[in-house]
Amino acid sequence: MPGPLTDILRDRIARSGPIPFRDFMDAALYHPEHGYYASSRARIGRGGDFFTSVSVGPLFGTLLARQFAELWTRLGEPAEFTIVEQGAHRGEFARDVLAALRETAPACFAATSYHVIEPSENLRAAQHETLGEFAAAKVRWFPAPDALPNFIGVHFSNELPDAFPVHAVVWDGLAWRESHVAIETGRFIFIEREITNAPLRVALAKLPPVPAGYRTEINLAALEWIAALAAKLTRGFALVIDYGFPRAEYYRPERTAGTLTGYAQHRRVEDILAAPGDTDLTAHVDFTALAERARDAGLRIAGFTDQHHFIVALGALHFPASIPDTAASRRELRAFKTLMHPQMMGRSFQVLALEKGAASPAPLTGFRFARDVSEALGLPPSAASPPSTPSS
Repeated sequence: MPGPLTDILRDRIARSGPIPFRDFMDAALYHPEHGYYASSRARIGRGGDFFTSVSVGPLFGTLLARQFAELWTRLGEPAEFTIVEQGAHRGEFARDVLAALRETAPACFAATSYHVIEPSENLRAAQHETLGEFAAAKVRWFPAPDALPNFIGVHFSNELPDAFPVHAVVWDGLAWRESHVAIETGRFIFIEREITNAPLRVALAKLPPVPAGYRTEINLAALEWIAALAAKLTRGFALVIDYGFPRAEYYRPERTAGTLTGYAQHRRVEDILAAPGDTDLTAHVDFTALAERARDAGLRIAGFTDQHHFIVALGALHFPASIPDTAASRRELRAFKTLMHPQMMGRSFQVLALEKGAASPAPLTGFRFARDVSEALGLPPSAASPPSTPSS
């Protein structure tokens, strides 16, 4: 049975004609009443539509808390240290981080304020309940990134840019064309149209040669987001964790269908247009494009690695040399293996660190086993640092 968002989108297309897939995806995920994330449909965990690192338990937040404490030290232990989280869902990660900081880094905890960017009233209420005692003492909420004050600290996101609306495109052998959504016999279908979006043309010009019929996607929203974030960050770091690839891997000639996917109850949906608002739509992240825009916005690329190497490095901070054989320690070790296992989350998720104004360029602990960032992202060696400001 079609949901209310289906009727809304059908009426829009009937009135105005086919719409870019990017607009369809935006409505499907973020319509204020019927979008997948704005409603209560988005469910995380074994019984939900998707499974995240936070679903494993508190260990993920505990390990990241140790990394955040190191960032605080790198910044000279400022009296006011802000952790900004965007995409906090129900607030479990924030709760786990604050609890771990209170226990393992009390001085950092005392300096920490936690800011959550959350437009959904439903999710803000759920986060407030999850955070309990921390909600009033440590946490502030903001409806959008542009409402956030400038800050010293760290911006953290886990599986955020993959949910930004993307432009779907196809190479017809002579030119790139953009996929739009139209209606045929009552169903949503894809049609291709000439590209008129100038930033989209610029992004497509950076792609390697591909065969005719090649379909993929471009995430312009992620580039706008990282540039806006750089402007808010007075001094500090951004940590972006998500599934994705460097550009050369993302746009391999044999990846002919792109990465755009729909999920419901952990199963891939065959027709991603069929049930807007009821399906999680997602695409992998082009980390090279993200790093390039971050650099142009004044951030230094401070690290890039997969979650396997990142979690293993942080685990050395957390686990003692001799681990006691208790129920709690066995539980933590199971969670640790899930987070770092190459066949689970370890290799599919990537971690990008960006920095502005830190005292030391030395690698962060989480990137102790990382490759050279320029090599890993396919960038010239000079691209790791932001462009120099011309002298006046």
